Amino acid sequence: MSKNELTVNANQGYMNLANGGINGDFLEELSGLDNEFERIKIPAGGGTMFEFPSSNPDEPDIIKEFSAVILYHHPMYVFYSSKFNGSNNPPDCLSIDGITGVGIPGGKCINCPKNKFGSGENGSKACKNKHQIYLLRENEIFPMVLSLPTSSNREFSRYIKRLLSRGKKSDSVVTKFSLKKAVNKTGISYSQVQFSVARELSNEETRLIKNYSEQVKSYAQNKANLQTVDITTSEIIDSEASV
Repeated sequence: MSKNELTVNANQGYMNLANGGINGDFLEELSGLDNEFERIKIPAGGGTMFEFPSSNPDEPDIIKEFSAVILYHHPMYVFYSSKFNGSNNPPDCLSIDGITGVGIPGGKCINCPKNKFGSGENGSKACKNKHQIYLLRENEIFPMVLSLPTSSNREFSRYIKRLLSRGKKSDSVVTKFSLKKAVNKTGISYSQVQFSVARELSNEETRLIKNYSEQVKSYAQNKANLQTVDITTSEIIDSEASV
């Protein structure tokens, strides 16, 4: 590929969505295959580099920061009755709206004793209040998923409120994601996600993204209704337990 070809692709933005989304031919191609969105991993111990899946599963791409449109996001409350032992078991209780848990103990999250500070280690909650973000990088068609650790929820809430105060929603701008090292009350280092606006979308990009966001939202909600949300034990363990 020539330098000129790279320049053209870099300037394409999200206009390639005009050729379609994740319906139709794309879903037909994935028929019978694993159709989960790939996940971006956040390092433990205060690392400041994201881990992206690559064509070689044994050699992930290590990226300091990246930009993407937030297509859809929702709470992800998860509870495990036993400590992490290296397996990828499903949670004992899961809530995909932060309101109602399904499993054991289940019920209303606001009244659940597992959702209270002090119920977990180091004064934390036994139920981890995470947030799931579906995002799309420029010049790509398939979304990726970023599961925010508990300590990044406040930063994300602040960012969304700043956007709304300007009359913007998260799918109307390109967001820059980065990591910073922080330390909790017990001296444990952890990685905290930072958010900022990289640029605003053009009118045509906005139209394409709005349509695509609805597709992704419908896809994610259908999976959630079936309780088949793609999440594993290893992604629930936070080093910032007492934040």
